[in-house]
Amino acid sequence: MFEPAPIKPAVSVEDLDRVDIRVGTIRKARNLPGSRKLVRLEVDFGNHSRVILSGMQGERANPAELEGRQALFVVNLPPRAMAGEISEGMILDIGYADGLLPALAVPERPVPDGSRAG
Repeated sequence: MFEPAPIKPAVSVEDLDRVDIRVGTIRKARNLPGSRKLVRLEVDFGNHSRVILSGMQGERANPAELEGRQALFVVNLPPRAMAGEISEGMILDIGYADGLLPALAVPERPVPDGSRAG
């Protein structure tokens, strides 16, 4: 049976407000050549697109099944070099930190790309 982890220490509303979480549509998803865990996502945020790398290889038989799906992304992290490419954000998923097969954090209905969470 699943036992939820303890609640993390409190953060202020101001701290939470600094995290920019946006909806984006995954336009392309491919395993990153030369990497055993990274998937390269091309994500549309309405007024711009970004490449976001995620360690989700092995979570799905075919990452292309994510194409056309909306998900939540953190977009104000500093760019990060990974396996010779630059990642410009982070996809949010549910379950990974608990050792579960991750599921994407998604809006309940389609919303415009670039819409903010919060």
